[in-house]
Parts: sequence; C-alpha cells; structure tokens
Amino acid sequence: MLTRVQILQTCLGRLERREDNMADYAELFNLRNDSALLNRVAIACVVAAGEIRNEPPSTSNHNNRLVWAREAFESPQMVAGKMWMALLAANKDLTVQQIQEAGDAAIQTRVNEVVDLFATGS
Repeated sequence: MLTRVQILQTCLGRLERREDNMADYAELFNLRNDSALLNRVAIACVVAAGEIRNEPPSTSNHNNRLVWAREAFESPQMVAGKMWMALLAANKDLTVQQIQEAGDAAIQTRVNEVVDLFATGS
C-alpha cells in the first residue's frame, strides 16, 4: 500500500512530466523574438486582410475589420506584432517545437480567430 507521500510524489511526477511537454511561460515569452514565426504570422495577417476585403458588408464588425485589414496591408509586421502574444497564449498547451513547426493552415486559423479582438476601428 502506498503512503500519502508516495501518492503525492507520483501525482507530482505526472504533473511535472505533463508540464515538461508544454511550453512554460518563459519559453512562450522568448518566442516573441522568433522572427521566422513572426514573419509567417505577418503573412497570415495579410491573407486574413484579403479575405476581409472581400467579405460581405453585412459581416459582423465589418467596418472595423476593414480598418484592421488596411493596417495589415500597410504594416503587416506591426499588425503581426500586436497579435503575437494573443496567438502564443492561444497555443499555451503546445510545446515550443509544436509552435515553431505549426503549419501555415494552423497559423492562419489562429490569426482568423483573433482578428476581431484587434479590429476595434482605432
């Protein structure tokens, strides 16, 4: 029969192994300097802007989305930089390697998901 200490050590060991697989906060913060990944996010912002430009005017938040799209076309790196931390937070359960090796479709999906957070018209 296991003692309470052994049970606790077993549980903590499982928790530590799970956390070892996920990027910790320091690793997520350090990813903000990953220029290759940030460049891919910038392109995903431009692609999202192109889609917004062609969406029907009846789309929810359309006018603010158009303002955001124009900004994305004019300054994709700046727009990507603004979105970057939201995207990292959305992927907090992944490893650094999984984040860095994310496919274009996955990046595009995440960018599309957070556009309205940034499309405020200002």
